[in-house]
Amino acid sequence: MAEPRHTLDCDVLIVGGGINGAGIARDAAGRGLSVVLCEKDDLAAHTSSASTKLIHGGLRYLEYYEFDLVRKALLERETLLRAAPHIMWPLRFVMPHARGQRPALLIRAGLLLYDLLAKRELLPASCGVNLRRHAAGKPLKPEFQRGFIYSDGWVDDARLVVLNAIDASEKGATILTQAVCNSLVRKAAGWEATLYKPSCGDIRVNARYVVNAAGPWTAEVLHRALPKQDGGHLRLIKGSHIVVKRIFEHDNAYIFQHPDGRIVFAIPYERDFTLIGTTDLDYHGDANQVAIGEDEIAYLCQLASQYFVQPIVPADVVWTYSGVRPLVEDGADAKAVTRDYRLEVDDEGPPMLSVFGGKITTFRKLAEEAVDLIAKSLGNRHGGWTHNACLPGGDLYGAEPRNESVLRFDAWVRSMQARYAWLPPLLVLRYARAYGTRIHTLLCDRTEVADMGEEISPGLYATEVEYLRRYEWARTAQDILWRRSKLGLHLPADTADKLQAWLNANPMQRT
Repeated sequence: MAEPRHTLDCDVLIVGGGINGAGIARDAAGRGLSVVLCEKDDLAAHTSSASTKLIHGGLRYLEYYEFDLVRKALLERETLLRAAPHIMWPLRFVMPHARGQRPALLIRAGLLLYDLLAKRELLPASCGVNLRRHAAGKPLKPEFQRGFIYSDGWVDDARLVVLNAIDASEKGATILTQAVCNSLVRKAAGWEATLYKPSCGDIRVNARYVVNAAGPWTAEVLHRALPKQDGGHLRLIKGSHIVVKRIFEHDNAYIFQHPDGRIVFAIPYERDFTLIGTTDLDYHGDANQVAIGEDEIAYLCQLASQYFVQPIVPADVVWTYSGVRPLVEDGADAKAVTRDYRLEVDDEGPPMLSVFGGKITTFRKLAEEAVDLIAKSLGNRHGGWTHNACLPGGDLYGAEPRNESVLRFDAWVRSMQARYAWLPPLLVLRYARAYGTRIHTLLCDRTEVADMGEEISPGLYATEVEYLRRYEWARTAQDILWRRSKLGLHLPADTADKLQAWLNANPMQRT
């Protein structure tokens, strides 16, 4: 076998480019460790772009007595909102109270506990609501006359992954997408990995430490590297979502509880749509081929129709997505399986840390705990730093995270619309939401629409596509239309073909 043409030496090799891998890469690089991250597909290509898009404590986990998990997540909500106010924002949730559900006093007590488990500066407290008088009651059937409102947050999950990777890269990490880890061999002095990246062939990586953050493939990677370890305590749960045309005009979300105990959200989505999900089903198929089933679509439509005046039927669905959550096996029913995480280190030789479970809200804390373990093993004395650091683009009103960036985001957007008045205000709003202060990098040296290059599809200019290729590892139309953005929902059906043809005709200039 020919020797790889490329060799990289690093402190830490991370396998997996989802939220946990990207978060660990960012934290480790910020502590001065040399990092290589490899992802077999695109960043956030699988589970990390298939969430319900919420930064939340997990209200329903209180009924399973997972108080530590809920408190851990609640403590993170406002930390994350301050760090990236452009891709995250507060969201109020309306919970209609239906006959046959838990007593209203019991629900109110649970919400009070939810309020009290962590300090809040940005998110208002829960309260009761008369749905006959509140705007959120109008789309609901008349039998829902009272309910409750509480606070959590919204997040663009795929962009959260990308922002972590950008920060890691700017702190020295090497991010390799479309790079499959074909082998991991433990040697006396460290790990020797062989990656395959189509654009450059085989790459050898010599690493002192390996992090296995491969999500649904964690057990597979672990068993391949350490055959005695089987990763048998990983349980794959499929969660699916549907998207329909917007069915209510206000900006609150809904949380509905099915008689079987499952929770479904209905959330304002991408201005013109409503996102409904999720399901919880054990999954035993190929994690590369996960897709929603007709029974799941029917289930979500049926449950939402029990609450909304306007019935929702499968024909209303304009888009679906599904993901496989790699959760820690605890023997519970699928809907009750813990979302907490477990970090396991095999140090019988050069160490490997495997990440099991987790949820997007606690990714930063998971990464910090993981890098604490890594740093101690490698003799790195730098402590955690991400708690008080903005993610790229989040520094709206200064370098450090501030409440002002959340509370005055709309004012900042208006200032951007005034500064870039030569662009349509809605386009500037989209750029502000996607890129935050990196809008200035995107629009650098441009002063009129003609400077934006070819308009590949309405509102999608060559300038933005080149930015995404240069700074965000986007390579395909799918990367751009469905992960770096959700333009696929808004643009004509032939946009993906047009964009891919443009990408093929304009190869990226490599430096």
